[in-house]
Amino acid sequence: MLSSFVVLAVLSLPGCSHETKAAPTKAEVTLDPNLFEVDHPELFPAARVSLRQMPTTLTANANITPDVSRTIHVTSLGSGRVVDLKVRLGDAVKKGQVLLSISSPDLSAAFADYQKALADERIAKKALDRAQLLFDRGAVAEKDLQVAQNAEEKARVDVATSEQKVRVMGGDPARPSPLLELRAPVSGTIVEQNVAGFEGVKSLDNTPNLFTIADLSQVWVVCDVFENDLGDVHIGDTADIRLNAFPDRTFKGTIADISRVLDPGTRSAKVRIVLANPNGMLRPGMFAVATFRSRRLRPALVVPGTAIMRLHDKDWVFRKEGSSRFRRVEVHVSGGAADGMQEVREGLKADDEVVLKALDFSTAVAEKKE
Repeated sequence: MLSSFVVLAVLSLPGCSHETKAAPTKAEVTLDPNLFEVDHPELFPAARVSLRQMPTTLTANANITPDVSRTIHVTSLGSGRVVDLKVRLGDAVKKGQVLLSISSPDLSAAFADYQKALADERIAKKALDRAQLLFDRGAVAEKDLQVAQNAEEKARVDVATSEQKVRVMGGDPARPSPLLELRAPVSGTIVEQNVAGFEGVKSLDNTPNLFTIADLSQVWVVCDVFENDLGDVHIGDTADIRLNAFPDRTFKGTIADISRVLDPGTRSAKVRIVLANPNGMLRPGMFAVATFRSRRLRPALVVPGTAIMRLHDKDWVFRKEGSSRFRRVEVHVSGGAADGMQEVREGLKADDEVVLKALDFSTAVAEKKE
């Protein structure tokens, strides 16, 4: 009877081994690296994202080229062989500086013609003096004197002509020499070189430019603008120029010319921008991006420039999300507005609040983590 009771007692506890409660699991906490909470938010004043009318902007890829009006091609007026090359591509040169020396048969021939003209002029002068003396004594007719005068005048013209030829070729009539010294006609930078030491140099008629010298104190920025956008580009307007070599700097230039002919393949026109280059930072061949501001206005979101922080090649702001919480938000910006404001194309909306001085805020939260 007792054993039956025990069995019934055991059977009267059905499923007791199957209904044990599972131990509660811990909730996983994910930390948002872009969310920050500060103890004293009053130390970080906020600025409100505002909406204002901004000019429509247009960007175009461009490159730096020398100013053609400030570019000189240097050639030799005489043939020969280079015996001394004094400059190289990229060198800065001064007006009158010797670029190279050429052993030139043409210059030797020019000196020979000059020496012959001098000798002929001396002979003609003696003949004129003798004719004048004889005429004064009545020994010759006036026509004989005129013949001597004409011969002497022609001899003087031949001397002047041959002397000028020597000078034009680069020689000095007072110092006869077969070496032709090619000098820089202007000050500037050598941007092209087509000659090497001990090479032969042909005459002016069939030789390429030996050097090209450009004054790079002012350069051109040349870009292609599609025909649909040409209405937003005007001669005399300013353009912002940014270069891959100096991503943190913006240069300002002036639109000097818009081509009147379109490229039939790309349906675009060449736009030329004049840009001052006093310290030589801008070099021909550099890639650039030109930004034009149209005279048409459009609504745009703007924030103070100090509210934007550059980090890892991206732009960020700290958007306020509560009394003491701020979220780091990536934004896409474009050209600056007036009064130190910066246009924001993506990442924010009107009436958002952002930390006024993003760099100070970033420094403060970094120190707090440490």
